[in-house]
Amino acid sequence: MGTQEDEGGVSSLQDALLTLDQDASALSTIAVAVAALSCEASEAGLQSFDLTDSGDGSLAKEDVGVASDIKIMVNGSKLVVYTKGNKKPELESITKIPVIIGNFREAVKNLHSVIRVVLNAGKKVGGKALLLGFELQKLGESSRDRARSNLDSATWFDEKGMFEKDCPSGESLRNGVKLAMEADLDEDYVRLLGEVNAVLKIVWKIVAWEAVTAFVALEGVEWLNEKDAEVVESDGGNVKSEKKKKKKVVLGKGTGVLVEMIKDGLMAKRAGAQDNYGLLESLAEDLPLLLDPKNSEFDKLLQKAKDILESNESRRIPKTPKGTRDFAKEQMVVRKKAFSTITNIFEKHCATALDTPAFELRETLMGKYGEDSKLVYDLADQGGELCCLRYDLTVPFARYVAMNGLTSFKRYHIDKVWRRDNPSKGRYREFYQCDFDIAGQFEKMGPDFEVIRVLIEVLDALNIGDYEIKLNHRKLLDGVLEICGVPPQKFRTISSSIDKLDKQSFEQVKKEMVEQKGLSVETADKIGTFVKIRGPPLELLSKLTEQEGNEASELLKHDASKEALSDLKILFEALKTSRCINKVVFDLSLARGLDYYTGVVFEAAFKGGVQVGSIGAGGRYDNLIGIFGNKQVPAVGMSLGIERVLTIMEEKARIDKSQTTQSTETQVLVAVLDLELSVAAELVSKLWDANIKAEFKIHKRVAKHIEYAKESKIPWMVLVGERELNEGIVKLKNFQTGGFNEEVIPTSKVVEELLSRLNP
Repeated sequence: MGTQEDEGGVSSLQDALLTLDQDASALSTIAVAVAALSCEASEAGLQSFDLTDSGDGSLAKEDVGVASDIKIMVNGSKLVVYTKGNKKPELESITKIPVIIGNFREAVKNLHSVIRVVLNAGKKVGGKALLLGFELQKLGESSRDRARSNLDSATWFDEKGMFEKDCPSGESLRNGVKLAMEADLDEDYVRLLGEVNAVLKIVWKIVAWEAVTAFVALEGVEWLNEKDAEVVESDGGNVKSEKKKKKKVVLGKGTGVLVEMIKDGLMAKRAGAQDNYGLLESLAEDLPLLLDPKNSEFDKLLQKAKDILESNESRRIPKTPKGTRDFAKEQMVVRKKAFSTITNIFEKHCATALDTPAFELRETLMGKYGEDSKLVYDLADQGGELCCLRYDLTVPFARYVAMNGLTSFKRYHIDKVWRRDNPSKGRYREFYQCDFDIAGQFEKMGPDFEVIRVLIEVLDALNIGDYEIKLNHRKLLDGVLEICGVPPQKFRTISSSIDKLDKQSFEQVKKEMVEQKGLSVETADKIGTFVKIRGPPLELLSKLTEQEGNEASELLKHDASKEALSDLKILFEALKTSRCINKVVFDLSLARGLDYYTGVVFEAAFKGGVQVGSIGAGGRYDNLIGIFGNKQVPAVGMSLGIERVLTIMEEKARIDKSQTTQSTETQVLVAVLDLELSVAAELVSKLWDANIKAEFKIHKRVAKHIEYAKESKIPWMVLVGERELNEGIVKLKNFQTGGFNEEVIPTSKVVEELLSRLNP
């Protein structure tokens, strides 16, 4: 008997869930279509709908999708304003459409995801249903605001009391959500779904009223005029209403189709509308019925809305894949300058450039990155080889050294890598790395010192602001783990947990070590006493090597950690004499999650206002090259997170408006006034032959040439028109001095004169 009751409860829950899911899914489509009508009724600016997924997770996917859908619906409309320079104030109820409907769509999808796991999942359903209720309330309130704005746009219409009387209020929404919350607290999930469904029905009515008011604002006058014209014609008269001459508004291709469907659906009742009040009364009665999911006509309207969006799929706003981005000309100038600066420093240290394939055999990459191996991009099998996009530049470097039998190699490599990571600020799935590595046997700690010195030189040269380089030693960390009682087979996985301390609290990391990785609470707490130690390198090293009677002194009894402390003493002394130790912090929590590190590890962190995570890292990996060959070749290297560094540089440039960048290296604009291409070709070719960076424009107006030169920050302009051509002269303008002074020089000497000015 109890089983039957349980089964009945599950069945009731499932039925309620299916009903709510279907109606909410339909509303998510109709709400977009009606909101698009409101955008036209309000003659809104669509600047806030220019949402492009930058790939870093900063924009919700559904928000971008709603903005794109709205623009598809109103495509071709003469009512909405697309230009960014539009001065018309934006209505909050319009600008928030992508966020509010986007959040509602997300809540609908979350609810849909639990339909198949209803059994014994009441709480899970309850949480998602309640979230849907909250989003429904926001959707209803926003829709009501737009409905009121629509009526305000219909200045000719004076019967607005009916809307205030009959359209559900915000209070009814709040009361409905309150009842849903009470049901959730009582863990009565069937009642909860029923209360949320009741809120959804209220929102349907509000959205229907939004459609009514948008229709009145857009088509009400024309609707009445058409009716008046029919009356005139039925009387046999030839009089044409003056109002009928009013120019027909041009709606969007999507909204226009929906409006025609609405008009067709309401045609039968229009004849009964004797005045404005009768019109609104007719619309208020019939249009909500048209938008009622139980109405047979509703399916046609819903399908039409879906068809409009889906048929326009290919015309949606193009976007880059998640975690990737394009770089405009201004950004490319900054990037090119940064890469040039980095390359110069690498070459100053006598490194050789190396390039390797963008993808490697899967066996080359797997097992080298610890828990991050799951982030490696697998490629489809092509011709019998399993391949992956390279995850970093270090493993391909190790493979290259081993494959070519090298025993000594100092190289740099600047190129793209790919990771299936979750995008965030400064974190992408496709990005550049700038690597500098030294492989081979050298003076003890000599390569380690130089690699860290190179990283400091690069960060200083890029002028990003304050940063620090956290430094530790893998053997020292292994000693800590052994002292604390961690089994050797768990060293790497526990190191991966410790490596999260820059993003999580120790309590969070401790929970992971105990609950997921099987350490005892006592062992985790003992690890905590070590990993919280950080400070100035030489001072902290002195404390660790000289103090007795504390836990830190136990490190001297451990062979590996004792060797690590000896290495660090040599390294810190070298950094001190190199006058760069002030940038380094000795931090025992630094682990670096990659499996191949064997010695010194370090990580650069930006200390300014932009939160981007690590901006550079590296370490010693003495065993990696040997995996690919017959001999072990010790190596150490660093990798600069250039994308994050550029994010910092872009933010600094945004704040400092005085920093302007020329997007090209153009030195001279050859401005030709309405002459044939051959004239421009002859003159600009002389400049190109002399290695002068020049471009040409042909336009009849001098002002256009000057405007282009100033916008492009081109320092010099050579102007030639018909008179100048006949006289064998050109006019030379210098925009570095404001462009007010103009010199006349013979055409035969233009190259000579320009070279003398460009290279004084």
